[in-house]
Amino acid sequence: MRFAAPAVAIALVLAVSASMGQGADRTLDPRAATLQQEGHAALAAGQTEQAVDAFEAALAVDPGAPQLYIDLGDVARRNGLQGKAIRYYRNAMRLDPRNLDAISGEGAALAEKGAIDKANRNLAKLQTMCGDNCPETKQLAAAIAKGPQPRVLTAEAVMPDASVTQQN
Repeated sequence: MRFAAPAVAIALVLAVSASMGQGADRTLDPRAATLQQEGHAALAAGQTEQAVDAFEAALAVDPGAPQLYIDLGDVARRNGLQGKAIRYYRNAMRLDPRNLDAISGEGAALAEKGAIDKANRNLAKLQTMCGDNCPETKQLAAAIAKGPQPRVLTAEAVMPDASVTQQN
């Protein structure tokens, strides 16, 4: 009985350390990989909706794949949906906290949205992890230098004057 508590503690440590290595070294399910390739092909053809459909289908097959979240984040950024892209990148980082593409993508989406301070935090994190010369650091630095995207005025933002006047 006196060995029960140390045995449980050792088992928990081994379980946690074994599960921590699952994120970066995992391979994509072959069915999901096929759907991911279809998504990349659709994206190359300029068919973003078909690309999203393929990536989402791949994610349904393999929900623990960070790269699929990154692909969805990239498409969302391309479509001007930075908030949605940030959510996808954060899901990827939840699965693999050291994923350079996810950190860079989130930082770029933040910069495009105007959150330059937060984007700079991602840049500092990337510089610590891989240095100034890695592609992800360079991409994020370029996105920060470019600055926020111009905001698009929507029809809902321009409401007509509701006052009624009588003319003679």
